Amino acid sequence: MPYRSTEVLSSSAVDRAPLHRVTLTHDQRHLRRKLLHLENDDVVMLDLKEPVMLADGDLLVLEGGGYIEVKAAEEDLYEIRPRDRLHLIELAWHLGNRHLPAAVEEGRILIARDAVIRAMLEGLGAAVSDVVEPFQPLRGAYHGTGGHHHHGHHGDHHHYG
Repeated sequence: MPYRSTEVLSSSAVDRAPLHRVTLTHDQRHLRRKLLHLENDDVVMLDLKEPVMLADGDLLVLEGGGYIEVKAAEEDLYEIRPRDRLHLIELAWHLGNRHLPAAVEEGRILIARDAVIRAMLEGLGAAVSDVVEPFQPLRGAYHGTGGHHHHGHHGDHHHYG
């Protein structure tokens, strides 16, 4: 009989070891309702009220007690190395302008592999190399709004300049 979970907690909210672990890619961690296969071949039915983006270390709360730990799977990524900090900001701007998920760290950016984006980054002077690591991109400003945002103008406001 599969486990069932309807709640997610941060790992910092719990002081007990998880019963099991599920390893998921970045894309697989965006969930609401799904049957997940654990590392020990058991399954857990995740049934949340709203879609969530699970982070590495999050815990699925099991009905009847216990937790399942979420682990970020290793993925094929590009490691982008800038010339300096200002170049890092420029590269991050170009990636953000294309709405690409990115993990921005001190001295590097990680993104999913895409040959067109690699060519663009190298054209901008970045050093790009293939790596295999867990992917934990930054959450966007709109991550709590159901996965979408509006570009239209609402209300009575004005833009000057």
